[in-house]
Amino acid sequence: MTAAILLWAVAAAQTMLAAAMGCSAYRLIRGPRAQDRVLCLDAMYVSAMLLVLTVGIRTGSSIYFEAALIISVLGFVSSIALAKFLMRGEVIE
Repeated sequence: MTAAILLWAVAAAQTMLAAAMGCSAYRLIRGPRAQDRVLCLDAMYVSAMLLVLTVGIRTGSSIYFEAALIISVLGFVSSIALAKFLMRGEVIE
């Protein structure tokens, strides 16, 4: 019974994360300013990372956890680069 509850909970989490990515994609397209679009990209990479983690939990494979780590690091670096670009107009000084 515990495995069935875990499977149901992971499926529900994946559905909610997919809905969150859909809402973020809508705001990304609809966002009035560049800052809104950067914030939506941040939300999307966090949702994508968590979605990969839930797939890893469901399958029991450790490769998904490494992929989630790569997504999080690349997302963080890209957020910093976009924020710096929006503030100064250039990324590399």
